[in-house]
Amino acid sequence: MASSGAYLEFILEQLSELEGITHRAMMGEFLLYYKGRLVGGIYDDRLLVKPVRAAREYMPDAEEETPYEGAKPMLLVDNVDNRAYLAGLFRAMYDELPEPGGKRKKAQ
Repeated sequence: MASSGAYLEFILEQLSELEGITHRAMMGEFLLYYKGRLVGGIYDDRLLVKPVRAAREYMPDAEEETPYEGAKPMLLVDNVDNRAYLAGLFRAMYDELPEPGGKRKKAQ
């Protein structure tokens, strides 16, 4: 089942306080980016994010779900009605997300 454009618009509106949110359509689903870094996506009208440490700490009870058959598990965001919560989640995750083009931040 593909995600609906209406759900994408709802999520984008919920994230509207953040600058730098972009999306890309991918095989009926939508990838979400924050300041150029892939955060997660909308799959079957579910918001799923990468399971980085910050996301796990921010959502300790989040369920792992796969976006599609054969994919690595991601974290289901179930509090999509709370704009401040979503913005805080994306901000918390940002530093742990890979830079565009597969470049990873060097450990210091």
